Amino acid sequence: MNGHFDELETREPEAREGALMAALPVQIAHAKASAPGFARILKDVDPAEVKSRKALAKLPVTRKSDLATLQKGLPPLGGLNATPVDKLAKLFISPGPIYDPEGRSRDWWRMARGLFAAGFRAGDLLMNSFAYHFTPAGSMVESGALALGCTVVPTGIGQTEMQVAAIRALGITGYVGTPSFLKLIVEKADELKTDISTLRKAQVGAEYLPPALRKSMGERGISVTQMYASADLGLIAYESRMPDGALNEGMILDEGLLLEIVRPGTGDPLPEGEVGEVVITSFNRDYPLIRFATGDLSAVLSGPSPCGRTNVRIKGWMGRADQSTKVRAMFVTPGQVAEVVRRHPEVLRARLVVEGEEGNDRMTLLCEVKQQAESLVPTLVNSMRDITKLRAEAQLLAPGTLPNDGKVIEDKRKYG
Repeated sequence: MNGHFDELETREPEAREGALMAALPVQIAHAKASAPGFARILKDVDPAEVKSRKALAKLPVTRKSDLATLQKGLPPLGGLNATPVDKLAKLFISPGPIYDPEGRSRDWWRMARGLFAAGFRAGDLLMNSFAYHFTPAGSMVESGALALGCTVVPTGIGQTEMQVAAIRALGITGYVGTPSFLKLIVEKADELKTDISTLRKAQVGAEYLPPALRKSMGERGISVTQMYASADLGLIAYESRMPDGALNEGMILDEGLLLEIVRPGTGDPLPEGEVGEVVITSFNRDYPLIRFATGDLSAVLSGPSPCGRTNVRIKGWMGRADQSTKVRAMFVTPGQVAEVVRRHPEVLRARLVVEGEEGNDRMTLLCEVKQQAESLVPTLVNSMRDITKLRAEAQLLAPGTLPNDGKVIEDKRKYG
């Protein structure tokens, strides 16, 4: 587990921030000039002026949840691609449908860095159980593994007996895929009484990793780390270990990205430690996503990782940011709650709680305020009715009362 992928990982944070801010106006200019979708989205933006995080925060957010609509309007990629489709290497199809590109450059998804942190090295025989059809996960892992110098065995999922036989016959040293499928393979090996002790490391993603599973794999000699990636952005963040194998807290942001954590339903950055939506600006030249809202919740951890990597750390995936819900046949969104807060500067934070039985929904807007002023309650109720077209109650709370979990709408209704 010793060493780092390159010198970028151990830069002084000030040097990294300076490089990001220098690259930011260049990338925004490129997106505006070469990607028709961003030419429209950024039509009122002067790229030369966007050279600070404060300036970046004023730019529109492009949401993952909007991709299907954008792509229908300007097929196939919503005009967000700066490289023409006929110059790209691959197009993938995710549910929605949403189309995702892959360019022709080496390690286009930047996956090698995360694999390296997981202990993969040139010469490793890597079992890639992510799917190769329609969605990009299999291709993402393969491109990073090949760039690292690994040899890839593209197994996909299913046929656990064949998976076990391949590990045994080929001496496979590493696994990449979901944690649940790793568990199935190991259980099948036990059932078949097959020795798969060559398998020493695994990088998992795409679903929750139970701590008990990580522990049980470790007891078998398989070191498990997590990555956080998406079909739009490639690698976002990854876990690391110390030379003695100890796991470090959180996930380290990839070097090719600029991260913001914003209040769900808005583009407003949150301070370090607060849970909010992950918004990424990518420096990919083919697909230059600017302020791309992933729909995922996370929070920034303070300080650098003990492994020596100095980039920002996040807590990892903490749930979904899109908490829109239907109340009395009408959708209520985090953006609407944010608009109420914007109208009332006395409100520090707010959460809309939805309760009740079927056909009898009740909404209560819980608001943290510096000073209790009961006269604020009726104005909040009026604002909720004006914005959502629905009745709601309002309740004032002391600062710090609401939990730091990123929830803007909490649906407490019981279904079924």
